[in-house]
Amino acid sequence: MAGFMLQMVACSAGNAVEPESLDSVKAAFQKRFADRKVLSVAKTPVKGMYEIVLKGNQVIYSDQKAEYLFIGDLIDVKKNASLTEKRQSELNRIDWSSLPLDLAVKEVRGNGERRLAVFTDPDCPFCKKLEREGLNGVTNVTIYTFLYPLTDLHPDARRKSLQVWCSKDRVAAWSGFMLEGRALSGPTDCANPLDRIKALGEKLGITGTPGLIFGNGQMVAGAIDRSEIEELLNRK
Repeated sequence: MAGFMLQMVACSAGNAVEPESLDSVKAAFQKRFADRKVLSVAKTPVKGMYEIVLKGNQVIYSDQKAEYLFIGDLIDVKKNASLTEKRQSELNRIDWSSLPLDLAVKEVRGNGERRLAVFTDPDCPFCKKLEREGLNGVTNVTIYTFLYPLTDLHPDARRKSLQVWCSKDRVAAWSGFMLEGRALSGPTDCANPLDRIKALGEKLGITGTPGLIFGNGQMVAGAIDRSEIEELLNRK
C-alpha cells in the first residue's frame, strides 16, 4: 500500500444501503488495517464498491470484505464529470464562521469584501512563492494570515512567527519579511496564539503549508497561481 500515500479521491454515496452492510465493510477493513481510523463508509454508484473515508479525509474504495482496495479518481463517464472533485470539495469544506479570525494577522486590500485565510510558515519556500506570485496584485480581499510554523521542517520558524505577532505593525513585519526579505527583529515573549493555531490546523487536517481557506469554505493546499486564487475568491 506504499504507506497508504493516498491521492485525493472521491465518490457519491449512491442509493441507501442497510447499516449492517456498511458496518460489515468497516469491520472488515479495520480488521486488516487496525492502524487506520475509519471516519465513514458509504455505498458508491458501482455495485459492490464502497467508499471508505479515513482520518484526514482520505478516500479509498473497497469491496465488502476489504479483500480488494482501489485508490484513484472515480469518473462518471456519461456526465463527463469527476466525482472525485465533487466529493473532495464536500469533505474539505470549512464553516468560515467557525474560524477564530482574532488569532490571525489581518490585512485588508481595497474594499476587503472577499475573504481568504492562509495557514503559513515564514520559512516555507512555497509560502513565499504564494505571497510573491499568487497573491501579488490580488485586491478587494481581506487576508487572514494564521502563523503556522512547521518546526520539524523549519526549526527557526516559530521564533520568526513570534517576532511577527509581537510586532507593533504585524502586516508590515510579515510582508516586509516575506516579500522583501527584510530581517525580523523585536521581542518573542508577548502573549500569542501559536499553540491555539497549531491545534486548529491539526483539527482542520492541515498538514503542510501554505493551506488556503476561501470565503465559501473551500480548502486548497499549495502555492496556487493568481488566476486560480481569483476564481476561488469569486466562487460562491
